[in-house]
Amino acid sequence: MLDREGYRPNVGIVLANSRNEVFWGKRIREHSWQFPQGGIKKGETPEQAMYRELQEETGLLPDHVRILGRTRDWLRYDVPKQWVRREWRHTYKGQKQIWFLLRMLGRDSDVALRATEKPEFDAWRWNDYWVPLDSVIEFKREVYESALTELARYLFVHPAERKPAWQLQDHAG
Repeated sequence: MLDREGYRPNVGIVLANSRNEVFWGKRIREHSWQFPQGGIKKGETPEQAMYRELQEETGLLPDHVRILGRTRDWLRYDVPKQWVRREWRHTYKGQKQIWFLLRMLGRDSDVALRATEKPEFDAWRWNDYWVPLDSVIEFKREVYESALTELARYLFVHPAERKPAWQLQDHAG
């Protein structure tokens, strides 16, 4: 299901623990790390898609999390042409995403990467909220930074904590 501009509606999930560290999943058989994400099916709301994707990719149920916030608008990224199936190259541009920030209420042992027949991740870890994004595939980095920046206000009281350290250093001198 693509919109008129060639973007597939999608949700992204930033899952934070009680220490404001965020969940990163390692893509199966790859060396890239990412947040859980996935497509919105026809007839699904972004929130319904988020809960479905959360369960599929992490094994977590709605009772294991609380929604803290979401992005106001769609965030888009283009997928490089060489990554797009040949038959889609003239219609598919990339993904448009609504991002959700969730608070983990459950325990680490509630995470089950093999909750479905086709797991997305083969490992996971907690990282600092503002971990450098160089382990994220390049074409998604800008969207990740935008989502984290917009959602930071739901986690951090002090404005200085709402920006990555490298941004604060740029403005200090």
